[in-house]
Amino acid sequence: MPGKRIYFFEEGNKDMKDLLGGKGANLAEMKRIGLPVPEGFTIITKICLDYVKTGKWPDGLKEEVTQAMHELEKRTGKKFGDRNNPLLVSVRSGAPVSMPGMMDTILNLGLNDESVEGLAEQTGNPRFAYDAYRRFIQMFGNVVKGIPHEEFEDILNKYKKEEGVHFDHELSVDALKKIIQEYKDLYKEETGEEFPQDAWKQLEMAIEAVWKSWNNPRAIVYRKANNIPDDMGTAVNIVQMVFGNMGNDSGTGVAFTRNPSTGEKKLYGEFLINAQGEDVVAGIRTPKHIDELEKEMPEIAKQLKELAELLEKHYRDMQDIEFTVEKGKLYLLQTRTGKRTPQAAVKIAVDMVKEGLITKEEAILRVDPNSLDKLLHPRIDYSSNPEVIAKGLPASPGAAVGKVVFNPDEAKELGDAGEKVILVRPETTPDDIHGVIASQGVLTSRGGMTSHAAVVCRGMGKPAVVGCSDIYIDLEHETFRVGDIMVRKGDIITIDGSTGNVILGEAQVVEPEISGEFKELLDWANEFKRLKVKTNADLPGDAKVAREFGAEGIGLCRTEHMFLGSDRLPIVQEMILATDDEERRRALEKLLERQRQDFIELLEVMDGLPVTIRLLDPPLHEFLPDLTELEVKLTELKLTQGDPEEIRKLEKLLEKVKELKEANPMLGHRGCRLGITMPELYRMQTRAILEAAIELKKKGKDPRPEIEIPLVAFVEELQYLKKDILDEAEKVFAEKSIRMDVKIGTMIELPRAALIAGDLAKEANFFSFGTNDLTQTTLGFSRDDAGRFIRSYMELGILKFDPFQTIDQDGVGKLMKMCLEDGKRANPELEVGICGEQGGEPKSVEFCHRIGLDYVSCSPYRVPIARLAAAQAAIREKRR
Repeated sequence: MPGKRIYFFEEGNKDMKDLLGGKGANLAEMKRIGLPVPEGFTIITKICLDYVKTGKWPDGLKEEVTQAMHELEKRTGKKFGDRNNPLLVSVRSGAPVSMPGMMDTILNLGLNDESVEGLAEQTGNPRFAYDAYRRFIQMFGNVVKGIPHEEFEDILNKYKKEEGVHFDHELSVDALKKIIQEYKDLYKEETGEEFPQDAWKQLEMAIEAVWKSWNNPRAIVYRKANNIPDDMGTAVNIVQMVFGNMGNDSGTGVAFTRNPSTGEKKLYGEFLINAQGEDVVAGIRTPKHIDELEKEMPEIAKQLKELAELLEKHYRDMQDIEFTVEKGKLYLLQTRTGKRTPQAAVKIAVDMVKEGLITKEEAILRVDPNSLDKLLHPRIDYSSNPEVIAKGLPASPGAAVGKVVFNPDEAKELGDAGEKVILVRPETTPDDIHGVIASQGVLTSRGGMTSHAAVVCRGMGKPAVVGCSDIYIDLEHETFRVGDIMVRKGDIITIDGSTGNVILGEAQVVEPEISGEFKELLDWANEFKRLKVKTNADLPGDAKVAREFGAEGIGLCRTEHMFLGSDRLPIVQEMILATDDEERRRALEKLLERQRQDFIELLEVMDGLPVTIRLLDPPLHEFLPDLTELEVKLTELKLTQGDPEEIRKLEKLLEKVKELKEANPMLGHRGCRLGITMPELYRMQTRAILEAAIELKKKGKDPRPEIEIPLVAFVEELQYLKKDILDEAEKVFAEKSIRMDVKIGTMIELPRAALIAGDLAKEANFFSFGTNDLTQTTLGFSRDDAGRFIRSYMELGILKFDPFQTIDQDGVGKLMKMCLEDGKRANPELEVGICGEQGGEPKSVEFCHRIGLDYVSCSPYRVPIARLAAAQAAIREKRR
């Protein structure tokens, strides 16, 4: 016998999401605590996966659904499929994880040509009855049979035009009857079948459609974008219909217990009088703000506010509530944890701690570290007087700049190619999700703050302006007009999701800052985290930003970036092209002056904090012109009888470029190999670092430089260069009559270095995992070329993630763990960290915490992300 497969709402609770899906579990919970929820039952999630696999109903399930429907008939006093007193239901999806709008729902199921007449007689409201039937045919045809939504809308719009009305609810009963007939004709034309009149057949087809929707393209895209597993499945909820379209004492709406854009503690949402739920979320009619409900339905507004407060306290989180009012009675159709912007997530988490609803640990765990990225990027600078051409609703905050694109497929194509685009649509639908993901932001002319575009963009932290009625969109010609201004496909616009402004061209922006609740949350993170968080920074400006963001030092300063300035590159080339020691010495002296100043500025910004400076790493040919370009230039000069002196110089340069050219430079003459074959280079850098530190020390500062040797594979390399560095240090100390500690360490970028960590640790003060190169050399993937196949590998399931973004814990991670343990065993004082860009990726930060690293280091704008991720890792470990 199979286990229990159907649960009436009173049989479940909020902790049964894996079994009942989020919607079913929360309906059950609301029923359990006595809230006004319609009657209904849930078919468990596992059945979806069975059906998707086999294409068949599990044995006996149809009979169980029939029994459940008969029980529903008893509870409601109505009869399913009956002409005179029909029971109508909605068939709704509901995955364990919220996927708003991605799967399918059908309303008003159970209506047919006969029961619609009975419903009209029973309610005394034929307009309502025929409107409900019209909606049902449209939803059923679209969801179950895939008939394009637009084909139904064309018929609807034709009759609205004929009757001279703007909105669906203004259509006459005669018009609705004609629309229903045309809808049924369309259904037959598209499917070759009559529209089903048997309510039980309708129910069977609708349940199957909901199961199939688990694997519809938009659901797959959404799961991939949000890292939701494919093996969860969706539950199916069969719910007694309650109607918001029965007249002016009825309505429907969506309410958030706090503002999902800003986090403000105030009921926020929208509603429509005489409408059904899809009218609000689909943006078909622009709804009214929830504040206006007090004027239109004061008693309902009071009740809704009380229930919203009760639900927020019960769930201890901001709730997103769907409600319907039927003839003056309020029903709650759904509650779920509300999608929110990163800004709102931070404010809500901090405010709820102060209100005593949650603990600091819970607040820290509530905020997705990746979402902080959206708070750490520039916003629009209005002092530069940008040209604001229109204003809509500020649905999801942040500034987005890009080329205007009207087609979601094209948005994906251009976005995947690296172009920045803004998707402009009358309104978005769940089928547009791939285009939304690929865009920088979304602009719609219709819809409200709870429309599909608004909800999805808020969940992704993507800027959105919706309901911008100032713009007229012409999809056919791919333009939109605002007054006399015409904006065409490919034109640049800026949208400001914080104000609703639409700006012509690229607006100027201002840098973000950490303050208010954001600073408070990160201060709490410092109370719990064990890992230090440093930054990768080569320039004083970057270091200053990182320090403001809470960096505890520099974990990687790449000195090669200091060689690339217009005043440096010619000197570096002079050093490379030197034909004798004296020429090279003169070039290095010029570089010494500049490097010393670089280090003074960097160490001064990071005063009192460690600064790990990596000696020159890339091969020398990277500082010389490209071989092919040089050959072309030389040939052109010779063919045009160019200046003989310039030709001679270029010939000498070409000879050197050919001499230094390597078949595989990533594994060639670079890193410590360069320091060993050209010792004067590393000595110059050592001198520059120590002279800079001594100069600052004499001014009463506290510089803490650390010297890092790259690409070590043999302990003898480290010993050789360490001796050279210490010899140069002694010379500097003698000349300056001042001494200081010199910490010397190495990067672990090669598998061999990880394998001999015990030997290296006896010579080093610290290790730093260069996970970019360690990933390349462990996997045998070239970072520059692997992009050609990594995406295919991920789609095929060979890779679960890009190993250059998230640490490969099974391969690279095992080497790191072994290296760490061997190194610490040989040298208990050894400090070990990571300086690859994975140092700011939350899953990698958690791994670094788990294996016992001392610090992570990442780019300045990822420092707050790493701080929060490190705190979350510590809290989760404590809870385990």
